[in-house]
Amino acid sequence: MPGDFALTNLTNHFLIAMPGLQDAIFSRSVVFVCEHSERGALGLVINKPGDLDMKRLFDKVDLPLRRQDLLDKPVFQGGPMHTERGFVLHESIFVGGEQPAETAYASTMSIAGGLEMTTSKDVLEALSTGAGPRRVLVSLGYSAWGEGQLESELSDNSWLTVAASNNVIFDTPVAQRYDQALLLLGLELWMLSPDAGHA
Repeated sequence: MPGDFALTNLTNHFLIAMPGLQDAIFSRSVVFVCEHSERGALGLVINKPGDLDMKRLFDKVDLPLRRQDLLDKPVFQGGPMHTERGFVLHESIFVGGEQPAETAYASTMSIAGGLEMTTSKDVLEALSTGAGPRRVLVSLGYSAWGEGQLESELSDNSWLTVAASNNVIFDTPVAQRYDQALLLLGLELWMLSPDAGHA
């Protein structure tokens, strides 16, 4: 019911895969939800590095990478949709230092909570010159759920949800992100039954 939706809007939340979720892409995954509405949800997996690092990605798009802090950072597998396209999750960039009505890049989604997701090449061009957002996570592909699909998976106990933490996204070593996301709920993996379903 539309009236109930505001109570379950998971924008700027993590979806944490339950142990029983054995899907090849989503097993032990943490998904940052960029957008959630009555029409569905869109997110990026933040703990599944792909085969590319940032230097190789920039080589592929014929840009130098002058940000030393990013050279060996992994490029993530954001999900099964449009895996040929790049998605850059980053801190908000405000032109002139204060929040304007529009974003700094050509194609950016502002996310409640202070992050943005940019799909236009200009953010890579900014990073190439040594500028751009300070903290970034780059993925190829994204995750998407149609109308009611995520709600159905939640009712099947496929996912836990918790308010997202920028520290988990940007500062936590990749191998620790699943456990750190669980800790946001006060949980550890051993506490969870591998059998998804209702008790």
